[in-house]
Amino acid sequence: MYFYHIARFLVNVIFRIIFRIDINGRKNIPKKGRLILCSNHISNLDPIMLAIAIPRPISFMAKKELFENKILSKLFYSLGAFPIDRKGSNIIAIKTSLRVLKDEKILGIFPEGTRVYDMNLDNAKPGIGLISIKGKSPVIPVFIESKYKPFSKVKIKIGEPIYFGDSYGKKLNTEDYQNISRDIMKSIYSLKTI
Repeated sequence: MYFYHIARFLVNVIFRIIFRIDINGRKNIPKKGRLILCSNHISNLDPIMLAIAIPRPISFMAKKELFENKILSKLFYSLGAFPIDRKGSNIIAIKTSLRVLKDEKILGIFPEGTRVYDMNLDNAKPGIGLISIKGKSPVIPVFIESKYKPFSKVKIKIGEPIYFGDSYGKKLNTEDYQNISRDIMKSIYSLKTI
């Protein structure tokens, strides 16, 4: 992850010139151990902002279309990102996610799967719940608030870890996983400032 740290340092310097970045709740990120970072998604700049806000490397799940260009694909892979097919089967993406967690790393997911501006619980994908349970991992909700205009403020609020230990080892169905994903979504949007 040497390249990740160099890239993070560079974007940190550049983006702090372009934006006024306000980060709250960084203390909620454990210094080590597996973790799923779940955030709302309002811009293509969100992963960069999360990389700046979180002191540990994040392996992002990203739409497969971003990997179609060979040069960009190599860049994303070198940063720890991996593709997900938002319309098809995602067995490989789920296995990759579980491997990231097994290695005690941070997995970054945008539960809504695309950029949205208002909470819609129907956008929550059951796969997020499944990964958190099968990966036996706490989830940290994050809310990003910004218009991403030059010199405007970007607010990043990091919530407290959510644990689903009561569901580990239980036989759950798609609806159960969907409900867990909805709970995660509610936690993300509960961080929004009024």
